[in-house]
Amino acid sequence: MSSVTVEATTPYEVWIEDALDLAGVVSDALSPGTAVVLTDSTVGQFYARSVEEALKSAGWNVIDTLTVPAGEASKSIFVYETVVRRLARSGLPRGGTLFALGGGVVGDLGGFVASSYMRGIDFVQLPTSLLAMVDSSVGGKVGLDLAEGKNLVGAFLQPRLVAADLGWLETLPPREVSQGLAEVVKMGLLAGGEFFEDLELLDAACSGERGAMQTLVLHSVRYKAAVVAQDEREAGLRAILNYGHTIGHGLEAAAGYNLPHGEAVAAGMLAAAHLGDERFHTDLSSTHEALLHAAGLPLKLPPVDIEQVLEAMGRDKKRRTSDRDGKYRFVLLRDPGRPERDISITVAEARRAIGAVLAR
Repeated sequence: MSSVTVEATTPYEVWIEDALDLAGVVSDALSPGTAVVLTDSTVGQFYARSVEEALKSAGWNVIDTLTVPAGEASKSIFVYETVVRRLARSGLPRGGTLFALGGGVVGDLGGFVASSYMRGIDFVQLPTSLLAMVDSSVGGKVGLDLAEGKNLVGAFLQPRLVAADLGWLETLPPREVSQGLAEVVKMGLLAGGEFFEDLELLDAACSGERGAMQTLVLHSVRYKAAVVAQDEREAGLRAILNYGHTIGHGLEAAAGYNLPHGEAVAAGMLAAAHLGDERFHTDLSSTHEALLHAAGLPLKLPPVDIEQVLEAMGRDKKRRTSDRDGKYRFVLLRDPGRPERDISITVAEARRAIGAVLAR
């Protein structure tokens, strides 16, 4: 099967196919209506026209295509205002649909726009990056960044449909493919079992083998869909999907958001593996290193100020008012397929783990 059903409050399908019939998939999920396509300056030049044509052939009235600058800076309040005002000028009605064509930035921005424009309109994710296909397009978390931290302004909005053509990955540089594989590695480690065993396909996926890529993407979507079905609003279990992200987001902030998200998460996972080895007397660091290397990801990052990383971690939106000063909550692994959440880690432990993934 090339689709996965996400059993959210309003269930929806995630389609991952080579040579996807976009018009057919959209027609099966939604009745045609008025639409706007949101994309970015990189993706739009490759795929916006073909997506518009597919929607029009399915009976949609595409009244506008909005293009925002490519890059994380577009997940901002300033760009958000530009987009919603453009929707208003275009005349998109409350019964309209916003199609987000792009990577995680376009999906997060578009989702937050859809959640708030006219108090909510329908939203469809058309992820074009591997990172978005395996992670950010599924699960309904959308939002914007502030200077103080990532995703500090946001909402939950489940899409009506997620549809991805593996052919869209052809225009990605190898480094961008590796960014997405960081999330694949994360979910394979969390899932264990057959998914973890199939991580041996990482080399083939890096080389562009479509069958290997589809297998890993569908594994990732199935796993995330299963977690989301149990904890749609991140009240408990869904927190395990933050494996590697506590330190990863801190590293991104300390690097001024000039560090690619996948590389930050990879480093965060490796740091978490060091913490897990200390806490549970395991030896998973070498397993992490082998998988991340196979995914084409660096095992060391350029130096950043560790105190700035810790400061950013202290502002993380996942912290609770009950968290004590000098402590952080982590997701750690006892073994592949055996994650544990809400593990209390001291500042000293976190500082050592961060130092272990920085080049000297």
